[in-house]
Amino acid sequence: MAGQVFQFKATIVGIRPPVWRRVLVAESATLLDLHHVLQGAFGWYNCHLHEFEIDGVRYGTDDGEGWGPPVKDERRTRLGRIASQGTTMRYVYDFGDDWVHKVVVENVLPADPKVSYPVCVAGKRACPPEDCGGVWGYDQFLAAISDPDHPEHEEMLEWAGGEVDPEEVDRS
Repeated sequence: MAGQVFQFKATIVGIRPPVWRRVLVAESATLLDLHHVLQGAFGWYNCHLHEFEIDGVRYGTDDGEGWGPPVKDERRTRLGRIASQGTTMRYVYDFGDDWVHKVVVENVLPADPKVSYPVCVAGKRACPPEDCGGVWGYDQFLAAISDPDHPEHEEMLEWAGGEVDPEEVDRS
């Protein structure tokens, strides 16, 4: 593989302490590819709509519903054409829960032929569970699972599939 890779840091907006991931993605990847990388890095299930916004321009895949002005086609938008070091983009996943991510190009590096891109190289804290209600719902979820006396403690643990460690990062 020749060329360059972008080092992105993606942080979920509104959660304290922050939940973030650092990923390396080839410059030839599209915004749709970056969407899939972010889904995997955060552990989202890719079952909701999403959108990128860069310098006031919205990118995504037309859902055919006609909500708002049309977006530019993310499948035809290569990272190498729209990003450089310092580029900041807004990535929104799940328009109901409204998970807003600040995505920054921290660095542009030469591609390492020994590395298979994309790759998640770092992160902090576990991703909120899918469909937990956005930042507010996640706060409520954390309150319930951390307090055995909370009236929804058992129900939330069962809903989440068992014990949850909000500090654990799964980069697999």
